[in-house]
Amino acid sequence: MRNPYLSRKRTERRNNLEESNQNRRGLLIVNTGEGKGKTTAALGVVFRALGRGKKCGVVQFIKGKWETGERKFAKTIPELDFHVMGLGFTWESDDLDRDKTAAKQAWELSKKMILSGEYDIVVLDEITYAFHYGWLEVDETVRILRERPSQVHVIITGRNCPEPILQQADLISEIRSVKHPFQSGIKAQIGIDF
Repeated sequence: MRNPYLSRKRTERRNNLEESNQNRRGLLIVNTGEGKGKTTAALGVVFRALGRGKKCGVVQFIKGKWETGERKFAKTIPELDFHVMGLGFTWESDDLDRDKTAAKQAWELSKKMILSGEYDIVVLDEITYAFHYGWLEVDETVRILRERPSQVHVIITGRNCPEPILQQADLISEIRSVKHPFQSGIKAQIGIDF
């Protein structure tokens, strides 16, 4: 049998949580480090937010050469704007100028999404590589992050996140690699890696 007292208490707690969420501000979340799972963690937050009726946007700065599972799935979700702007991994590139142009276009789209206030969450997937190669200015990114509407959450992923962004972040997860199947000669697998 259901306990009406416990049921009422749960309802009160849920209402209080929803009320307190109305007074919160957008977070800057950074998933960085040498380990696998930075994008996966960001997409987990997106999946959670979509379940709560939030509008989300993802801009991928590097990935782009092949059709990933997340890219295929994103096409089926109307509340998710998923943009694959990269041209593939930089270490496989035969035209870094073209990659630089693609990163700049991805940043222009990202700025619009962040500043519009139309999105609850915007993921800048692997944007840190664009900083590493000097394709984007860290200072401009920090400025845009400061100017964003107060309710917009931004998630940045990628290795070696620049210090000015880390200083501004509300949440930083550094994902380290303990063991990876690649070390045992196991190649990337559908549904696990892409």
